[in-house]
This record gives sequence, C-alpha cells and structure tokens, in this order.
Amino acid sequence: MASTNTIRGSRVGASPARPAERAQPAPRRQTTYWCANAHAVDISLAADATTPETWECPRCGLPAGQDQHNPPARPRNEPYKSHLAYVKERRSEADGEAILAEALAAVRARRGEV
Repeated sequence: MASTNTIRGSRVGASPARPAERAQPAPRRQTTYWCANAHAVDISLAADATTPETWECPRCGLPAGQDQHNPPARPRNEPYKSHLAYVKERRSEADGEAILAEALAAVRARRGEV
C-alpha cells in the first residue's frame, strides 16, 4: 500500500540541506516601536529598507511609533453610516427635491398620467 506522505524523508519544520552554501542572509537592523499601551514591538528590517513611521502592535492592534514617550494616538472609530447618510453628504435638499420630481414625472409618463 502506498504511503500518503508526499514528501519522503522530511518532517514538518525541516530546513533545507546545507543552507549556508546556497545563500547568505541580508544584513539586518532591529527597530523598536511602542504603542499607546506601552507594548514594545521589536522588528527586524533589512539594512537598506526604509523604516515605516508606524507599525501595528501584535498584542493590542493599536498603531505603534518609534518615539517611546509619544506613541501614536488611538484611531478614532467612526460610527456606521447608512447609504442615506452618504447621499445627504453629497446632495442638498433642493437637489433631492429636483431628483424626486424628475423620478415622479418619469413614473407618471410611463403610466400614461400626464
């Protein structure tokens, strides 16, 4: 009976044979970020990579910055807006009345009411 293991001679988490001969790791630098809850987040970046201004804290999900004494503020959660709220932002009352009158005229024309 055939084995169901498709990769023979390997195990989960196994590393490639002789990795030092095939590649050299890129030079790295450590960068530390702090969130509003005083969690320290240490990340390793490539030496030539640009450092992002903020990083998401893996413990609490808040944005973290590089200044320990002045971390980024908590994001402001805006309440859910309905479709009508978005329409009211774009249109004035006069625009709404004109659109309603136009739509009613089209319905009346289809029904044959003039």
